[in-house]
Amino acid sequence: MAKIAVIGAGINGVMAARALAQAGHLVEVFERGAPMAQTSQASTKLLHGGLRYLETGDWRLVYEALAERSWWLEQAPHLTRQLPLLLPVYKGQGRARLLIKLGLSLYDRLAPRGWPKHHWWPAGKVLSAMPALSPHGLVGAFEFTDGQMDDLALGRWAADQLVALGAMIHSSSAVTSVDTQGRLICAGRAHQFDLICNLAGPWAAQLLKSSGVSMQADLRLVRGAHLVLSGAPEQGLLLQAPQDQRVFFVLPGMGRYAGMSIVGTTEAEQLLDDPIRISDAEQEYLATAFDHYFGAGSAQSRLVETYAGVRPLVRQSASANVNTREHHIESQGRLISVFGGKWTTARSLGLEVAQRAGQMLKD
Repeated sequence: MAKIAVIGAGINGVMAARALAQAGHLVEVFERGAPMAQTSQASTKLLHGGLRYLETGDWRLVYEALAERSWWLEQAPHLTRQLPLLLPVYKGQGRARLLIKLGLSLYDRLAPRGWPKHHWWPAGKVLSAMPALSPHGLVGAFEFTDGQMDDLALGRWAADQLVALGAMIHSSSAVTSVDTQGRLICAGRAHQFDLICNLAGPWAAQLLKSSGVSMQADLRLVRGAHLVLSGAPEQGLLLQAPQDQRVFFVLPGMGRYAGMSIVGTTEAEQLLDDPIRISDAEQEYLATAFDHYFGAGSAQSRLVETYAGVRPLVRQSASANVNTREHHIESQGRLISVFGGKWTTARSLGLEVAQRAGQMLKD
């Protein structure tokens, strides 16, 4: 049994701490604010494989995420649900119908057995279900099914499960320094552990830099912004923005957003020293994309609020914008640091951290 510190009580930190506690270790989690108060409650609220990641060749990530999607729905059915989504096809706009069909067929093949398969809706059926959707050039739509969650409530549920295993969560406890010998500084006091796991999300690299600890990962911090609109859509939608064909979602909300629509997301550069909030350009981008399908002025007239969160993306190439939602784990001495990752795969990431920890503690 080892004494292990986990830095960060976002979903990745909580699930890593959970796996470590299940392995029999004494776990303490240090969180600079409140659990789930940052990136983990600012998601698009989906438990999904990431259909668009197939375009970038991240098949392994999609396969893993689709399996993990099922795990979350099975473990917390009161906070999750299957969510049918329509992906409309318009004549002469966006990706070709055949290409979408191929992608969805592969998505079905990668999913666990028993998950609903995609199928085609003719235009008339689409407009009957969603009369507010633009009919101009509409050929029809593919329906496929993903998972949805109340991310804040689900994260708190996971944190409660962690505490029930005997772990401690220290809120408002910012760690200002770590080293590779198991020592961390919090509130001016030194604490010694057998192992430290740095899962501070977007702040993980900053903590290492301020501590004088080197890292190999090359990160890009991006902001994902969302609009919250009054009124829930009759059907969840995956749409292609007319500006650049980037996909975005229009989803019925859950939990605190029940009865509303969530529109997002973006991917804009973010500095940690800057406020984490939607920019005017992002708000205009999402509103323009939404209005293209639902009529000019629709987004602004229904706007309730906006929210944004920061995601650390791991660069796959030094030639700039080749990024992945895959995670990257580094270990030095008695320190493990995790970079990247996504909500849906937090449990499997946690298991990997626990396995790495077990190996390091044996050495």
